[in-house]
Amino acid sequence: MESPVSRVRREPEPDKRMLRRGFLSVRSGLTADDVREAAAALAARALELPELAHARTVAAYVSVGSEPGTLALLDALRARGVRVLLPVLMADNDLDWGAFTGADSLDPVRRGGKMTLLEPAGERLGPAAVQDADVVLLPGLAVDARGMRLGRGGGSYDRVLVRLERSGADPALVVLLYDTEVVDRVPEETHDRPVHAVVTPSGVRRFR
Repeated sequence: MESPVSRVRREPEPDKRMLRRGFLSVRSGLTADDVREAAAALAARALELPELAHARTVAAYVSVGSEPGTLALLDALRARGVRVLLPVLMADNDLDWGAFTGADSLDPVRRGGKMTLLEPAGERLGPAAVQDADVVLLPGLAVDARGMRLGRGGGSYDRVLVRLERSGADPALVVLLYDTEVVDRVPEETHDRPVHAVVTPSGVRRFR
C-alpha cells in the first residue's frame, strides 16, 4: 500500500509558481558579498535561539547558490557538540539523512537535471532519522504572518513534516530566509503546515 507520506504531491498552483519565480529572481540578483554577509548575520541570529541552545540533534541542510547561507551555522552547531543531520535527496523526492562531520565531508551531487546539491558522505540513516531532531531547519522562499512556508515545490519537506506529524515527533520548525522574504500571506494548501519561527539576518519572528 502506498504510504501517505509518498502521496504528498507537487504543488501546481499557478500563484505559487509565480511567487517562486519572483523570489528566485530577487535572489539571483544578490552578489557573493551580499550572500556572505547575510549568512554571517543569519548564523548569529539563529545561534541565539533557545531551541538551538538546548538541542542535541538538529536536522538542517546545506545552502547552495544564493540561498540564505547555512554552512557557518552548521559549523557552529557542530562545534557546540550538536549532532547535525543533513538531507539526501532520493529518486522519489523523499529525503534520507546523514550526519554532518564538517564541510570536507560534503559531496556535490546533481540529480536528474536539478541544481547541484551538497550532501553528506557516509552512512545513510533512513528517512525516519529526522524524528530524532529537536529542531528542524527548513529551506524556503518565503513565510507569511501565519508561519505558512512557501517552498520550492518539490514536496520533499512536505513529506518530512507529514512524517514528523504521524510519528508524534514535535521538533521546533524554523525556516531561514532573507528579510524581504517575510510577507503578509502566501498561498496555502491542505497539506501545508506552519513553522514555529523564521530567522532572518535582522532578527527572529515566532508564530507560536
